[in-house]
Amino acid sequence: MKAFTFQRVAAAEDAASAVAARPGATFLAGGTTLVDLMKVDVLAPDTVVDVRPLGLSGIDVLDDAITIGAAVTNSQPAWHPVVRDRFPVLSEAILSGATTQIRNMATVAGNILQRTRCPYFRDVHASCNRRQPGTGCDALEGFNRGHAVLGVSEHCIATHPSDMCVAVAVLDADVHTVRADGTTRSIPFGKFHRAPGDTPHIEVALEHGELITHIVIPHLPAARRSHYLKVRDRASYEFALASAAVVLDLDGDTIRAARLALGGIATRPWRAIEAEQSLTGRRASDETFRDAAEIALAGAVAREHNHFKIELAKRTIVRAFALARERRSS
Repeated sequence: MKAFTFQRVAAAEDAASAVAARPGATFLAGGTTLVDLMKVDVLAPDTVVDVRPLGLSGIDVLDDAITIGAAVTNSQPAWHPVVRDRFPVLSEAILSGATTQIRNMATVAGNILQRTRCPYFRDVHASCNRRQPGTGCDALEGFNRGHAVLGVSEHCIATHPSDMCVAVAVLDADVHTVRADGTTRSIPFGKFHRAPGDTPHIEVALEHGELITHIVIPHLPAARRSHYLKVRDRASYEFALASAAVVLDLDGDTIRAARLALGGIATRPWRAIEAEQSLTGRRASDETFRDAAEIALAGAVAREHNHFKIELAKRTIVRAFALARERRSS
């Protein structure tokens, strides 16, 4: 690991200023991604600014929303009684990821900003446009079983690894930030992560030095009937091959509204808006859910080893909605 300067500051604005002033600086919270990537020479910041002591670690419950601080550990919202009551999909998503030890260290903002687990990204001897723009993408013709089929480009097919982000996407959260000059802004979660296009190294809608302070999840009564389903190679401690976060608003057997987000198959947390719209007014049957799944995967582009993900994702969607259908809404 290369030498770096470790810095602590007193306020969020100071942290943003410290990082913005140095092109090679970055923030450190739980370190469960950053430290790993520093150890394998994928990242080599010259300055690391610790944001854990900045007081961004609260969960505030309001009638119309829940605010979760950037430095809140993943375990805290997963086990929070109001989150489990209002947004079971979020609790289920978080608890399906990583290990207890990692969830106790990893932070909400760190989860949102975590980098891909693509093995070519993490191998400095491989070509990767995310790690080193313009060098190519070895995954395109390499072993790509775990790679994306939605949101891909000729420059990158790496999946976004987060479970939590899939649930946050389906709940229409907002990401709040502070810049070096003290100004703040709110970014809709659906616009936060970027598909690779021809600039896969630009993954999120943040300026250098812009610090996430908290996320806000608006209250959604229908989210009590929600579910997160993750399909993977083993029962735990594994990334998704396909996952679905669903919310189902029912009037008897008729769907008033539905929400669907997908993980494990896309280059960013993937909201399937057209599929959601197709469900409105229809009977909540497996056949209806399958029709929506076909729409959700209509634009999928597979490579040599990951064709199976398309059908797997469709079945995951149907099963997730079926399980949500059986859940009581209150």
